[in-house]
Amino acid sequence: MLTTVVIPTHNRRTMVREAIDSVLNQQGADYELLVVDDGSADGTAMELQRDYGDRLHLLRTENRGVSAARNLGVLAGSGDCIAFLDSDDLWLPGKLAAQIDFLRMNPSASICQVEELWYRDGRRVNPCRHHRKPDGAIFERSLDLCLVSPSAVVMRRGLFERMGGFDESLPACEDYDLWLRIGVETQVHLLPQPLVIKRGGHADQLSRRFWGMDRFRVASISRLIEAGRLDAPRRSAAAAVLKRKCDILAKGAARRRRQDEAMRYMQLAALYG
Repeated sequence: MLTTVVIPTHNRRTMVREAIDSVLNQQGADYELLVVDDGSADGTAMELQRDYGDRLHLLRTENRGVSAARNLGVLAGSGDCIAFLDSDDLWLPGKLAAQIDFLRMNPSASICQVEELWYRDGRRVNPCRHHRKPDGAIFERSLDLCLVSPSAVVMRRGLFERMGGFDESLPACEDYDLWLRIGVETQVHLLPQPLVIKRGGHADQLSRRFWGMDRFRVASISRLIEAGRLDAPRRSAAAAVLKRKCDILAKGAARRRRQDEAMRYMQLAALYG
């Protein structure tokens, strides 16, 4: 069972090399590695072509964002399964084989993820309890914040294609949006082994580039509700979280004297109140 591994990268020449090496060190699973250089200006493409040759497939594109880069990598690949690795994260040995073995032994399963080891500014940190990953039905617990990591996931290609991939209109929280849509349709299984190193704290993380990340989560929840895809219990849970997030965003916008924006969130909160 061939797996298409997609690494999107933008101006992370050193870090992406470490991510690539962690994939090339995987054993016990058949894979193809596609690195999508999303408009880097630091010589990433030249260096990767020189040093890795045909051990990976390098795709170059203008800077369109991580969603477009991931979608392009999937489209260019041919694997039955799909795995993602962010260019600032690392896979530990045996990660891919463990997940492919799980999917092979559980043909009704469409997606699984593994646990992670978190590092911030090079130091090991423990995630808070509310970041604990669920196993199985993830939808309700994932409404507040993202509990699935792209670097930790392997899914069947058919599931990704049915979901339409990552939403390229979202500059951030694009993974949150996809996991919610997947959570409506199927379970996300959790393998308890910590087989991903998640590295944070660097200046170019999306969470540092955009204020009010809940803006994008609200847009995602609102679209799900409006699409009519949710049963009554899930719609009620989604509406409650959307209202709470809108209330917070409205207060934040008012403090910054963005009255039109505050009014929009107040109106949206009232719609689902």
